Amino acid sequence: MTAPVLSVHNVGKAYPTYRSSFHRVARWFGAPIQPAINRWAARGVSFEVRPGEAVGLIGQNGAGKSTALKLITGTVRPTEGTIGVNGRVSAILELGLGFNPDFTGRENVRNAGGLLGYSASQIEALTPGIEAFAELGDFFDQPLRVYSSGMQARLAFSLATASRPDLLIVDEVLSVGDTYFQHKSFDRIREFKEQGCAIILVSHGMADVRELCERVILMERGSVLRDGLPDEVIDYYNALIAEKESVNLSIQQKRRRDGWLESRSGSGEVAVSSIKLMDAETEHEVGVVRVGQQVKLRLEAKTTADVPRLVLGLMLRDRTGHIVWGTNTWHTEQVVTAIDGGSTIQFDISLKCDLGPGSYSISPALVSSATHLENNYEWIDNALVFEVQNPNLPFFLGTSYLEAKFTIDRK
Repeated sequence: MTAPVLSVHNVGKAYPTYRSSFHRVARWFGAPIQPAINRWAARGVSFEVRPGEAVGLIGQNGAGKSTALKLITGTVRPTEGTIGVNGRVSAILELGLGFNPDFTGRENVRNAGGLLGYSASQIEALTPGIEAFAELGDFFDQPLRVYSSGMQARLAFSLATASRPDLLIVDEVLSVGDTYFQHKSFDRIREFKEQGCAIILVSHGMADVRELCERVILMERGSVLRDGLPDEVIDYYNALIAEKESVNLSIQQKRRRDGWLESRSGSGEVAVSSIKLMDAETEHEVGVVRVGQQVKLRLEAKTTADVPRLVLGLMLRDRTGHIVWGTNTWHTEQVVTAIDGGSTIQFDISLKCDLGPGSYSISPALVSSATHLENNYEWIDNALVFEVQNPNLPFFLGTSYLEAKFTIDRK
C-alpha cells in the first residue's frame, strides 16, 4: 500500500484561559502555573490521506474544520498528538492570506510565492502561467486593494496551484469566485488528482464534495464524527442538521443490495408506509422506466399522533448523488392540515419520465413547512430506486431528454 501523504494521529488543540494576565505572562517565562480552563478547538482527530485521494472535510461552522487545517499546514501547533506530512503542501485557507493590499498582483505573487517556498528563479518561471490562469488582465499589475473578492480568489488559487503539490488543501475560497473560474479551478484539481496529488476539500457545497471526493470526513465539536463513503457521510450530515432541531429524532442507515445507501431520520409522528412507482395508465408497479414514459409515484403516509400541518417533499437524484429535480407540497400550495393520529394520507404525483438512461432514486421527506428544520417527521434518502432505459428514442447523453431537432439548410 502506498505510504500516506498526510498522517494525523490523535491530534488536539487547546486554547488556555488564565485567571489573570499576570498568570499568563508568568507562564510564558516558565512558571508552573496551570490555566484556569482549556478550551479544546479540536481533540482526538485522526485520519490519513494517500496520494491521488480526494477527501472532503465537512461540518457546521465551529465544528473544528479550520482548526484541523491550520494544524495540518503548521499555522498553529498541536497541543497533543502528531502530524506527519510526506511532501509539499499547498493550501488556500483564507482569502488574501499572505497578500499585501498595497502590492500589485504580480508583486504579491513574488512575495507570497517566497512564503510558499519558491525560489526567486522559480517564481519568475511560474509567473506567466499564474498570470494566464488567473485571467486578471491589466489588474494583474494593479494594487490588490482594488480587487474584488472573486479576483483575489483567482490570484490565490492560481498561485497555490502554479505547480502540482503533493497535498492540495482548498478551504471554501472558491465559493466567492464566478462560475466560470470555479469550473476552471475544479478541472485543475481533477487533473492534479489524476497525477497523484492528494486533495482535501472543505466545502458547504455537497454537490462539489460528491463529485470530487471518494471519501468524506464529518467533524462535529472538534472531533471526527464520521469517516467514510460520500453518500453515507453526507446523508448522515443532512440528517444530523435536522436532529439538532428535534429532541426525539433518530438516524438509521443501511446499504441496499443495489448499492444505494438508504438513510432514514425523523421524529416519527408521521412515517412512510409505502412508496411505489407505477405506469400511469395501468398503475402496475415498475422498476424500469422507458424514456418518455408517463409514470405515477404513489406514497402513503401514516400518522401516529395528531399533526397540525403536513408537507411532502420529493427529491430526485442520479447515481452520483446530484439533485436532478425536487419540490414539495408547500411550494405547490397543497399543505395538508389538521390530521388525526392513526390517519393515512395518499399522495399521487404524475410525471413524464424525461430522464436519460441510468439509475435514479427518490427521497421523500414528511415535514411541516418548506424545510426539514422545523419538524422532520421522516426523511428517507433513496427510499425508491429505479432504472431508466432508452429502447426507442435516438441516442443522447445526460440526465435529461430534450425533444431537440436539427434543421439543416444546405446552400
